[in-house]
Amino acid sequence: MERRKFMKSAGLAGILAAGSAPAIVHAQQQIRWRLASSFPKSLDTVYGASEAFAKYVSDATGGKFVISVHPAGELVPAFGVVDAVQQGTIDCAHTAPYYFFGKDESFAFDCTIPFGMTSRAMTAWMLEGNGMKLMREFYAQYNIVNFVCGNTGAQMGGWYRKEIKSVADLNGLKMRIGGFGGRVLAKLGAVSQNIPAGEIYQALERGTIDAAEWIGPYDDLRLGLHKVAKNYYYPAWWEGSTQFSVYINDKQWNGLSAEYKAIIEQASRAAHVTCQARYDARNPGALKQLIAEGAVLSRFPRDFMDAAFKASREVYAELNDTNPNWKKIYPDYSRFLADQVQWEAVAESNYAQYLAAQKL
Repeated sequence: MERRKFMKSAGLAGILAAGSAPAIVHAQQQIRWRLASSFPKSLDTVYGASEAFAKYVSDATGGKFVISVHPAGELVPAFGVVDAVQQGTIDCAHTAPYYFFGKDESFAFDCTIPFGMTSRAMTAWMLEGNGMKLMREFYAQYNIVNFVCGNTGAQMGGWYRKEIKSVADLNGLKMRIGGFGGRVLAKLGAVSQNIPAGEIYQALERGTIDAAEWIGPYDDLRLGLHKVAKNYYYPAWWEGSTQFSVYINDKQWNGLSAEYKAIIEQASRAAHVTCQARYDARNPGALKQLIAEGAVLSRFPRDFMDAAFKASREVYAELNDTNPNWKKIYPDYSRFLADQVQWEAVAESNYAQYLAAQKL
């Protein structure tokens, strides 16, 4: 009787500390879920984040809770995961939320917006600021419960067949770009297309598009984009970081025990850290290899950056007037961003600039 009372009141943390976790996990029901990814299996960083998430869940439950991971197109198309989770066709998904800005631009807040937060600022907003609360309220409209699950850090600005010498070179340029960074580029004369990762190389090779951005050196090398467009620009002002998320159907989530919910939460956070660590560890070597294989590394012209920043402010002002969801979230996001920019400029940025000047 005393043991039962202890187990009821101690909670998961107390049980784990007492070394009784196996008995609790054993008492949980066996669950099998299917997770649809928006990414191809060949991208072991971002697709690997969903595999890490599933592994952490399985390991923590002694194999009682199994999530099978499926690449884009196997269960549903890459851009079909929101509908599938919302309708309960699949249990969960792993994706870049800004893919769905066509449904509502507010999806991008759970991922990235042009001239938005760095990866650390984004994680801080989601986990210690109001980000998670605001996004949960938004996702309730879609029967979705969201969890952070990976971040790329600041991305590269993509691959171009021709040099970008000024903002004028964007006029008529056809570019593959995710999220609604393309909407900002449209104000500068470019034509954007949202193409899944597995189709980018062919589109660039055939000349269907003139330029393409994906993520950064490691993934770009794996996709072979430098073989069909050698001009490699930085930074991706539209992706100062890109956060990935796990989407879970709300009925499936609500059907879980408190212990399984806690495990999902912690597994997503662990996968979140794992994903970014992989990018940070692999990008430096990949960038060296890309340059060795002929990539021409260049910084975007200042007039291009300034014009893009101005255009982004115009887009956000328009959305404040037309999208109630955006108007609700943007003030909190922008306030948090402003504070983080000031803080990062004081310590992190100056420290990094000094080290870079030493030519280590």
